[in-house]
Amino acid sequence: MVGNTTYPIVFTLCVIAISFFIYFFPYRSKTKVLSAIDRGLSQFEDWTLLVSVGIALIALFLNVVLRYGFNYTLAWSEELVREVIIYTTFIGCCVAVKNRSMIRIDATVQLIPKLKTALTYFSNGVVIIFSILMMYYGWLMAAMQARTFQKTLILKIPLVYLYSILPLTGALMLVRTLHVIYQDVAQPSADD
Repeated sequence: MVGNTTYPIVFTLCVIAISFFIYFFPYRSKTKVLSAIDRGLSQFEDWTLLVSVGIALIALFLNVVLRYGFNYTLAWSEELVREVIIYTTFIGCCVAVKNRSMIRIDATVQLIPKLKTALTYFSNGVVIIFSILMMYYGWLMAAMQARTFQKTLILKIPLVYLYSILPLTGALMLVRTLHVIYQDVAQPSADD
């Protein structure tokens, strides 16, 4: 029987293998494939953020109207808003990687501009390591929730659905970071 730690490792290695396979495509095919993947991921991120934030705002607005207008509160709306905030934070990390707006300390780059390229690659490497760890440990946490059948208190949503955002975000961040690295290698900026 395969141990519980084998599946996350296999999942992580598959994502890395697919990413490297895309990276070593011939140049014209690679550009088309990366462009299609970028469009698909952007659509997924944008629409899930729009729909989830819209649902949370409607639930929160309804709860405020009922609380102050009719002296009645909806317990499930607060739980829903909390889960949506968690979800949008993780999906927002993927968007931040795509837009190159991750938090960085750039004092060294301003003091020694020649280190910009090296520090950019170092930063991207750290994000890759973080995303792989997020996939691995997120998979373990989601598998633990699947084994224990835990649910949220009010909405009774299985926690495996909520914890599955961790490996999903890790995979999206890995793909996005590899795409950013590819863009840096293929089209170096003019100020390097």
